[in-house]
Amino acid sequence: MIVIGGGSAGLMAGIAASRSGASVLLLDKGDKLGRKLGISGGGRCNVTNAKETDELIRHIPGNGRFLYSALSVFGNRDIAAFFEEMGIRLKEEDNGRMFPVTDKAKTVVDALVRKVREQGVEIVTHAPVAEVLYEDGRTTGVRLADGRRYGASAVVVAVGGKSVPHTGSTGDGYAWAEQAGHTITELFPTEVPLTSGEPFIRSRELQGLSMRDVTLTVWGDKGKPLVTHRGDMIFTHFGLSGPIALRCSQFVVKQLKKSGGAPVRLTLDLYPDMSAAQVYDYTYGLSAEEPKKAVRNVLKSAVAERLLPLLLAQAGLDGDTTHANIPKQAWLHLSGLLKGFPIDINGTLSIEEAFVTGGGVNLKEIDPKTMQSKLVQGLYFAGEVLDIHGYTGGYNITAAFSTGYVAGLNAAGSAEAGGGIG
Repeated sequence: MIVIGGGSAGLMAGIAASRSGASVLLLDKGDKLGRKLGISGGGRCNVTNAKETDELIRHIPGNGRFLYSALSVFGNRDIAAFFEEMGIRLKEEDNGRMFPVTDKAKTVVDALVRKVREQGVEIVTHAPVAEVLYEDGRTTGVRLADGRRYGASAVVVAVGGKSVPHTGSTGDGYAWAEQAGHTITELFPTEVPLTSGEPFIRSRELQGLSMRDVTLTVWGDKGKPLVTHRGDMIFTHFGLSGPIALRCSQFVVKQLKKSGGAPVRLTLDLYPDMSAAQVYDYTYGLSAEEPKKAVRNVLKSAVAERLLPLLLAQAGLDGDTTHANIPKQAWLHLSGLLKGFPIDINGTLSIEEAFVTGGGVNLKEIDPKTMQSKLVQGLYFAGEVLDIHGYTGGYNITAAFSTGYVAGLNAAGSAEAGGGIG
């Protein structure tokens, strides 16, 4: 059997298949395996997430429910145990994220590649696949760009999406899927920074300002909140980035499409544990404690200093005002802004600059128990080429390892029934 792609899903497919006794050929167009894996998790490689399965799937808003079968075969605990068995000790950090104790992605990549080699998988790099070959409704092998052909009765396509193309993910698998009769759902960037045309973004006055433990809400039609995420974010020269901005991005993309490109309203809540009335009382109380001090100086302890002039201006408050002269209406407005500072978003960075690709091979055409195509016998898909996408935090890599393992396991059985590599 053949595995195309030497990333998370492909390596795990090769390991699962060879462990089952299949003769496996792994093809990768790059010069080394696991390139995207090597830069994941900020170079530390967030190998999985420790959350319970239902919670894990909730963090994969892009068709996560499809993964129930795969996760029951090879879930996050199996992934953790797999690495521990290879001598890679893991540690759990905030929000269930699991990292190698070395804090180095290279540890994970080297272990996977070593395991693949130990199990006798034949690896060919610098081997770009031009097409997957089909005949009479089943897979027969692949043809490389240089004309070489490899025959196989089972092929696992694990070449990723279109995000982070310098690691080799350039969307090659979609064309092969379409040639087999599959439909590709619309591709879009997810887990991607947001762009804005707001004056305070264009002026770069907030560039580099980090906001800690805040919430960001995406608003839809008729003032309906679509999603709220809590955590950290950062203002950039083009818009917003950081964990919660990335998590909001897929909802922004969908709302932009729905609105015909009209900007999407987001609001930033600087005090997620307080009501607007409590924020009013708290900030007003700070001023009362130092009645002779200008409010711009009083509020430095309550609001990021670079954001403060913008908030005061939008609230119509003179920063030199002292407590005795605070206009109640303007202070109410300021409290409202601290609970919901509006930011209009007009787009995102490109799919190539996203961490994850949304869309992909239509899941209605894939058997969730085996990852085999329902249209072509012996054709399997795993990882980001599928229409599955989750938040950052170990969820996408869990989906890749899980679908890769299941695809490899079942492809091995299919290859055994139909003959090995020719």
